[in-house]
Amino acid sequence: MSSLLHITNGDSFTEKLKSLKLKGDIITWREMLCEGKTLTTVGSESFWKTRFEFLNKNYKVSKSWFIEKTLKEYRSLCNHKQQDEIVLWFEYDLFCQINMIAVLSWLKANRKYAQISLVCSGKEDESGKLYSLSELSDEQLLHLYKNKTELTQDDIEYADYVWQLYCSDNPIRLENLSDFSEFQFEYLPDALHTHLQRFPSIKNGLNSMENNILQIALDKKPASRKVFLAEILQNQGFLGFGDSQYERAITRLKPLFSGFNPVRLTKKGKEILEKRTSYYSCIQDNDVYLGGALKYNFLFNTDSGRILKL
Repeated sequence: MSSLLHITNGDSFTEKLKSLKLKGDIITWREMLCEGKTLTTVGSESFWKTRFEFLNKNYKVSKSWFIEKTLKEYRSLCNHKQQDEIVLWFEYDLFCQINMIAVLSWLKANRKYAQISLVCSGKEDESGKLYSLSELSDEQLLHLYKNKTELTQDDIEYADYVWQLYCSDNPIRLENLSDFSEFQFEYLPDALHTHLQRFPSIKNGLNSMENNILQIALDKKPASRKVFLAEILQNQGFLGFGDSQYERAITRLKPLFSGFNPVRLTKKGKEILEKRTSYYSCIQDNDVYLGGALKYNFLFNTDSGRILKL
């Protein structure tokens, strides 16, 4: 076993990293902790039980798939005890940043003496575009690797602290974080701000992402559901979600669409988007978690940018 371990954000990038022929073993972190209930104790039995229940119920993930893809890889991580250097490969978006702080929380508890570094893609040129790791050339990736950020003990403690807050039942604590500039996580503030905007808006009961989905439907008038999905993926800001997450969101909003071939909103859908009425009373789901908090126990005030507890 090499004394160097790489932990990546997903399978497609793992394949790309293998082709770079860097020394070290590679583990893929196969989770989406930005969705569903999370517990602070990353890797514990109750943590994985909670995660499987969410993935099984909402994404029809079978027990055998979960064991084969997620738990086996996690056990492989547990077996890599000798590495004195660990490199994390993550991206700027919410999806990646939440996984990243969870991994750092686990490393803090289980790999106290390892030197941990971070390679994080995002702003790579002057264009203003944010890049995923898989969009970068081999040359750009090697440059990022060469200039990787060595995390201090304070950085790791802070990531763990943010993870604890993310898993708490009250997102207002996350909102009050203000000391980001003291730590080496360039994209974490934007990711957390994006997270807070996932609570329903005080104005119409839909969150920022759901409003964006309706707005795209109205503005772009996509010819089909497939075109609609592509348009959403391209215009999703800091979320970093995949097809299946948006498919689920569209299904949840189905009553607000009159059809998907072409994509059209109902009269009520348009009224909700124009903030003339609220969808809040139509939402029956009391079991939706964002981290440790129940989504519909809080409202996001878009004017003040603050969270309100109901």
